[in-house]
Amino acid sequence: MLNTNAIAIVIGATGGIGRVLMRALAQDAAYDEVIGLSRSSTPPLDLTSETSIAAAAAFIAEQGTPRLIIDATGVLQSETVKAEKSWRELNAAQLAEAFAINAIGPALVMKHFLPLLPREGSAVFATLSARVGSIGDNRLGGWYSYRASKAALNQLVRTAAIELSRRSPNAVCVALHPGTVDTGLSASFAKTGLDVQAPELAGERLLGVIAKLTAADSGGFFDYKGEAIVW
Repeated sequence: MLNTNAIAIVIGATGGIGRVLMRALAQDAAYDEVIGLSRSSTPPLDLTSETSIAAAAAFIAEQGTPRLIIDATGVLQSETVKAEKSWRELNAAQLAEAFAINAIGPALVMKHFLPLLPREGSAVFATLSARVGSIGDNRLGGWYSYRASKAALNQLVRTAAIELSRRSPNAVCVALHPGTVDTGLSASFAKTGLDVQAPELAGERLLGVIAKLTAADSGGFFDYKGEAIVW
């Protein structure tokens, strides 16, 4: 018998935003189950391994019908990825890693998870992008690999949304900017005067935006206030 449980999924469930999304969704009566996926989950999901992404999607398909999928992953800086201030700091390996995590990984998640969304009824796939991925809004420069990989993610979302609309006309596929959040991702760059949000507030705001999305918003790029961001 087909399992018809309504499921919410958080990819990147062990991250600062992912954890609070998991807790908030667990209190939402709209979902029969909330499943978190990450490199340490069972099954594991590693953005750099399509095999693990496909296996995780197959696992979810057995659990029920995803009505909400949030990809809360991304990297700004790590031991091997740096936020470049100048073109002098660009290198191929760093660019490749940023794109692997911020664009290619989420693209493969869309490849394997979007087909799990119901053909009828409302459903949402949302991935966390960043305002600095906006080309039109770029007035400061810098952060080459992060900006470029998030811009690529935005285009991938836009393109996938068009295809999704042919299969599931009431489903939504969007990119969301969570703002500056007090997590490990932004800790080194949160400057005094910025609206730095606690993860709990950021999660609440994101879920508030998601709750108001309609099919007409699919393919869009929105901030945590629900306002559209220029491409």
